[in-house]
Amino acid sequence: MAQAAYHSLYVQRRRREQVKQAFAYLFLTIGSFIMAVPFLWMLSTSLKAEGAVFDMPPRWIPEVFAWENYTLVFTKANLFGGFINTMLIIMPPLVVGLFTSSLAAYGFAKLRFPGRDLLFALLLATVMIPGVVTMVPAFILYKYLGWIDSWRPLMIPGMFGAAMTVFFLRQFFKTIPSELEEAAKMDGLNPFGIFARIIVPLSKPALATQAIFGFLGGYNDYMGPLIYINSPEKFTLQLVLASFQGAYRAEWTLIMAGSVLALIPTVVLFFFAQKYFVEGITMTGLKG
Repeated sequence: MAQAAYHSLYVQRRRREQVKQAFAYLFLTIGSFIMAVPFLWMLSTSLKAEGAVFDMPPRWIPEVFAWENYTLVFTKANLFGGFINTMLIIMPPLVVGLFTSSLAAYGFAKLRFPGRDLLFALLLATVMIPGVVTMVPAFILYKYLGWIDSWRPLMIPGMFGAAMTVFFLRQFFKTIPSELEEAAKMDGLNPFGIFARIIVPLSKPALATQAIFGFLGGYNDYMGPLIYINSPEKFTLQLVLASFQGAYRAEWTLIMAGSVLALIPTVVLFFFAQKYFVEGITMTGLKG
């Protein structure tokens, strides 16, 4: 009797768990569909003929796929040049800035020195300052340095790292057991050797996650290039799309086609790096 009652209780719990999972999957599916609707509509609009955008009722699947919209976008807008400029701007601060941020995070997580916690608190306090507050002083500073209408204001500051990147990497580094560092010290490694040979190889998910965040932030940045860049040949992809939208304001099919093309690199990046992204987000902050 006791075994039968236990089996019945187990079956009931199993069913409740299955019902909870079913509702969770249903909720996530509905949420994913809602989030995907704007992208699907953008893709549908990019493949419509001119004037078909305003058909009533709206058509999700065009009667005739206008693939020539993408050809027209390439001929009328310098998307490739804007993409190359964007890559040239974001790659140096992405690589160098991630290295400097990881070094700072290693110092705050694993090294002991006077004033460490206070210095880290001051670093986090800079995150609370809105970007609009420092926008005008930064512009004046770069103007006196002669950096206006160049890529230097968009590249050089990012090479010194970012406070949020330091924070997230510090949280991840604190989850790495200290016993590994002690064993490395016994083998004669200095702090930088420990960082390069132990901390970095074990932190690939967190580093990949921050690299994705850095890439997306630089790739989608519109305000920075708008403020500092004036010459059309130096425009980033976002500025190229904005100028194209201003020139062809009524041609929504071409604007959506350009937006789809600009979105492809970010989708491809996340598709190949989603494993590290999810793992890094999951593991960061397990130990404070």
